[in-house]
Amino acid sequence: MNKVLIIDTCMLCVYLQVPYMDDCGPDNDKWDYKRVDEKIKDEIKNRSTLVLPMAALIETGNHIAQANGDRYKHALGLADIIAKVAKEEEPWAAFTFQSKLWNEESLLKLSKEWPRLAAEKISIGDATIKSVAEYYARSGYTIEILTGDKGLKSYQPSQNINIPRRRK
Repeated sequence: MNKVLIIDTCMLCVYLQVPYMDDCGPDNDKWDYKRVDEKIKDEIKNRSTLVLPMAALIETGNHIAQANGDRYKHALGLADIIAKVAKEEEPWAAFTFQSKLWNEESLLKLSKEWPRLAAEKISIGDATIKSVAEYYARSGYTIEILTGDKGLKSYQPSQNINIPRRRK
């Protein structure tokens, strides 16, 4: 079965080494550049598809634009990923797959669901990442949300387990 790795903002910032965003996650499960880089390399080696949700792109771009230090260098790193996504270069999935999540029906669904999620401290960006994960899960992929945010991670779709039938 094909695996989709959905990359959250915090992990993308660590991966791009955005200043002052050099780790994420709780103290007992810290993610630093080395760990994120190894995870992404392993997923590429295992032929997983990497998905950059639009929310992660926008939020990471905002963090880079507000960062101290060499913003241009970090912007080039994100721009390189954006170009690979646009060209559908493996292992990156194209943004066009996510366009279904921005149609009228999906936006109306988001408008109904998000207030409840906001009450649970789930941002609108995370709510859209949750939608991206659900979209790929419905398509039959094994899903992993790469995030240091336990709240968002809890919305990772569970995997379907095929239970063999008993012989009579």
